[in-house]
Amino acid sequence: MEPDRSMRGRLRDIVAGLSLASMNIPQVLGYTRIARMPAVTGLYTVLLPLIAFAGFGASRHLVVAADSATAAIFSSALGRMAVPGSAHYMALVSMVALLSAGFLLVARLFRLGFLADFLSRTVLVGFMAGVGVQVALAMTRDMLGIDVTAHNTVLQLFQTVTRLPRLNGPTLLLSVGIVAVIMTGERLAPRLPLPLVTVVGSIIASMAFDLAGHGIATIGPIESGLPRLRLPDVSWNEMLALLPVTTSCVFVIIAQSAATSRAFAQRFHDPVNDNADILGLAAANAAAGLSGTFSVNGSPTQTAMAVQAGARTQLAQLTFAGVTMIVLLFLTGPLQYLPRCVLASIVFTVAIGMVNGRAMLAIYRESPGECGLALATAAAVVSIGVEQGIFLAIALSLFRHVRHSYEPHTMLLCYDTHSGLLEPQPVSTGVQTAPGVLLYRFCADLFYANSMRFVSDIRSLVAPARTQPDCIVVDASAITDIDFSAASDLRDLFTGLRQQGVRIIFGRVTPYLRADMDRHRITPVIGAENIHAQLHTAMAAAQRIVNMPPPA
Repeated sequence: MEPDRSMRGRLRDIVAGLSLASMNIPQVLGYTRIARMPAVTGLYTVLLPLIAFAGFGASRHLVVAADSATAAIFSSALGRMAVPGSAHYMALVSMVALLSAGFLLVARLFRLGFLADFLSRTVLVGFMAGVGVQVALAMTRDMLGIDVTAHNTVLQLFQTVTRLPRLNGPTLLLSVGIVAVIMTGERLAPRLPLPLVTVVGSIIASMAFDLAGHGIATIGPIESGLPRLRLPDVSWNEMLALLPVTTSCVFVIIAQSAATSRAFAQRFHDPVNDNADILGLAAANAAAGLSGTFSVNGSPTQTAMAVQAGARTQLAQLTFAGVTMIVLLFLTGPLQYLPRCVLASIVFTVAIGMVNGRAMLAIYRESPGECGLALATAAAVVSIGVEQGIFLAIALSLFRHVRHSYEPHTMLLCYDTHSGLLEPQPVSTGVQTAPGVLLYRFCADLFYANSMRFVSDIRSLVAPARTQPDCIVVDASAITDIDFSAASDLRDLFTGLRQQGVRIIFGRVTPYLRADMDRHRITPVIGAENIHAQLHTAMAAAQRIVNMPPPA
């Protein structure tokens, strides 16, 4: 039975690769308009780079190909260095890809894949939703037959609305028909490769009925033949000038690829190896630069297309590369008749599917604050861009975490009269854990932003002279680190308490915390005998101090 299942899986991936090629080959041709490169270079991005990532990368789902984010970054910068579309411009673009490969290799050597750990599931849900909305809005221009020049999504929407009177009726009707067929077919026949069927059918219809003559735009002529491997002819000074734009591209490549691979790995419960994926991305960009095309990236839209088509391994991407080679050699003629609105309609349905409303609702039910973070991520991706949206999402996640650390939970632990167990209660004066003893817990590491919370809590507990405890036991189970600023505040606090006759005892001190206390000179202030690895020994020491007879 196992070989049969394996064979069915391979067959499923091959069929998914065919369907993926039908959707993505026209799409990567469209990306060349953003990159300001010849149309055939879009096909080059899904030939050798796909094979290189499949050989060196770890993700089973990530599709590495042309992407609008990186294309927009380098095209705007390189357009000032050379005439777009010229041989010199193409050499500069290919060199950016080769430099990106070098930077990514360095990132792999330094194991920078850990940066992806800052992308929480909440951020990934918002990121995918934002990309889905962004792509869906971008596709409406071709679905309506409207010419839109803006790159920003908000400006694209504004231009589309203002130019609605110029929409092309036949284009709109064909687009609505394609969307209806695909969305209905997904419900009634989910295993049927409808995108492939619609692409082939639309090419036949375009050739038979001259759709271009009825105002429906088509892709147009494409150069045939395989790419030639060569190093781009770029001077040393030009290479140095390319470093800033290359750095921007690399940040986007790492962040967007990691976000996409993790999102789909979590969906299918697959292991994640971000460092191996970075190596695969380096190999893919090296292949892109040597084959005369532009930087490639892990594409969320194309990966979603692959998954929707049924792809579960990189065999689908290898099939995609094989189909691309056949197209380059034999089928560039028929492909020129493909209507642009058909491609846009297929991508539109995929983009809508990337907005996971159920996941967003589940986040809202469990944590409204994190749902707000997901929505903020989605809004940032739509309004200011994919790369900025990712970095803003990471910043917001870190800010939310720091905010929790800045305002940690603090409590007193007191014995329950019925159970006799220690139970938490709010920090308040006049309450003692045992006669003369207070047990205080601070639930975070101590650093410059929250150390005054610790200081103010302790001072409030010893302020009333009539209820001042003899000993305060600090349950340090949640404290693993003390920074320089917090240590200074604590030394001043403990020195003042000693002058008041109040003893401070630490319990549940880990070796890491003890090392910090020794290094920051806190141990001499409170005494090494008052630092305990267990809480019960700390409490016993406090009881001995309270019960000790006063000096004669």
